[in-house]
Amino acid sequence: MNEETEKTLPSLADASGEELARAIYGILDGKKAKDIQILKVNDKTIITDYFVICTGNSTTQVKSLGDEVEYQLGLRGRDPIHYEGRGNGSWLVVDYASVILHVFSRESRDFYQLEKLYGDAEMVAVEPSEE
Repeated sequence: MNEETEKTLPSLADASGEELARAIYGILDGKKAKDIQILKVNDKTIITDYFVICTGNSTTQVKSLGDEVEYQLGLRGRDPIHYEGRGNGSWLVVDYASVILHVFSRESRDFYQLEKLYGDAEMVAVEPSEE
C-alpha cells in the first residue's frame, strides 16, 4: 500500500461491527487467505458481534495474515484490544471487541470447527475484493 492509498482510506475508528468485519475480509482477501467467512454471532454469544474466520496455507501465512490485518486497521484508526497466538503458527485470534478475527491453519480449522459450533449463526455475504 502506498502513501496515496493510505490517505484515501476512510477511518474505521467509529465503524460498526459489520463495517469492520467487511474491512477485515477485504484485507484477508487481498492477502490470499482461504475460505474467508463472516459469521454474525451477536445473538449466540456476548463476547462479540462478528467472527471473521479464515485459513492460511502455511505457518508463515497464518502469522502474516494476522499481522497485516493489525497493521492495515491500525492505519485506519483501529487497534486490537487483544492478540493471541503470535508465534504459534497454527492459529491466532485478533480481538477488536465487536469483531474477533480467527486465522487458522487447515488442521487447526478442522479441529476447532467454529463454523459447526456456531452453525446456526447468520453468514454475512461478501463478494471477494469488495473492500
